[in-house]
Amino acid sequence: MSGDVISSRARQFSRCVILVLAAISLLFHNANAQGTLLKKGSRLAIVGDSITAQKMYSRIIETYLTVCAPELDVKVMQFGQNGEQAAGFLNRMNNDLDMFKPTVVTLCYGMNDGGYKPYEETTGKAYETQLREIVAKLRAKGMIVVIGSPGAVDTMTWRGGGDAPKTYNTTLAALGDIAKKTAEETRMAFADLHDLMIETMTQAKAALGDAYDVCGFDGIHPNMNGHLVMAYAFLKALGLPGEIGHITIDLKGSATASSGHRVIKAENGAVEIESTRYPFCFFGDGKSSSSTKSILPFLPFNQSLNRFVLVVKNLDSEKATVTWGKDKKSFSRSELEAGINLAAEFLDNPFVEAFQKVDSAVYEKESFETFMVESALGEIRAKLSAEQEKLSADVRAAVVLVKHTIVVK
Repeated sequence: MSGDVISSRARQFSRCVILVLAAISLLFHNANAQGTLLKKGSRLAIVGDSITAQKMYSRIIETYLTVCAPELDVKVMQFGQNGEQAAGFLNRMNNDLDMFKPTVVTLCYGMNDGGYKPYEETTGKAYETQLREIVAKLRAKGMIVVIGSPGAVDTMTWRGGGDAPKTYNTTLAALGDIAKKTAEETRMAFADLHDLMIETMTQAKAALGDAYDVCGFDGIHPNMNGHLVMAYAFLKALGLPGEIGHITIDLKGSATASSGHRVIKAENGAVEIESTRYPFCFFGDGKSSSSTKSILPFLPFNQSLNRFVLVVKNLDSEKATVTWGKDKKSFSRSELEAGINLAAEFLDNPFVEAFQKVDSAVYEKESFETFMVESALGEIRAKLSAEQEKLSADVRAAVVLVKHTIVVK
């Protein structure tokens, strides 16, 4: 195959990715336009089956809220239960949620509710009945609900690929339509996990090969890449604006920073900053499903939820090199005047170490919560609630002031 043909196909693929990302952004426009559903001091319960119990998308959401939106001071608890259907949560919801008293609840059911078989009307009816009853009970207690559609099964790794994944994804899509209708008719928020995972998986496999799993090695339980997609869907449905920070450097004047960041010193193009708000950080290589970095080219996470913008004014040369932490990159004057997204351009940045500590604290807390939810009632649960509050405080204590320097030459 000639180089011209390969180049042409690469350009076509790039255009397709851009169109898909634009469509995904449009998908969540309404939720974002209405503002965040989370208010200062909100208590967020993340509810679902074994995919939620993996403590991956829930961990991403909690870490994001802790470091990217610290002003909200949201407390989070995950309530995942292995093998559960919507009916299972309906039976345990009062017992489990009462100890946490959430103000906002995300629901993620449907994977098990579909029965891993072709769609049947009786399946859809049962799922809808149970979902509506859950929402009605939560609503009666004054809680806001974000109804998530079921995710997807991997088109390659679930039952050997072929027609089996196509058939069950059709079932999951039908349940997703029911979840969307339920959200609309009950005036609750909706997170379309299924369509987003299908679209992202299609693009990722086209670029990285069919063996690159987005919905997990078993085709059902995603790795960190798929869970980043799920977290993105819920964060957008919650209405998070995605503004991490805005740094402006005037090379013939001073430097300014938005809320969450403070300029300590600015001279000769070097600006030292103290930050209490972090950009979200990513890990791993560019090809592994265990890596959050690998899915980024196919998901507008940085564009929509992770904007840490640097603007440079009064640059005399046509280009400049920006150094942030250990890395440096060259940008044109027009790019710097318009603003570059530091979080997207510098994946290995000065926040990574502090971010990892917070993320580890969140994982430890959520691991304890799984034990806590499954434990006995009465005095034991009261003691466990006290320990969960301590672990929650540990998460906040892990958020430290980060000093970093941006140099423009």
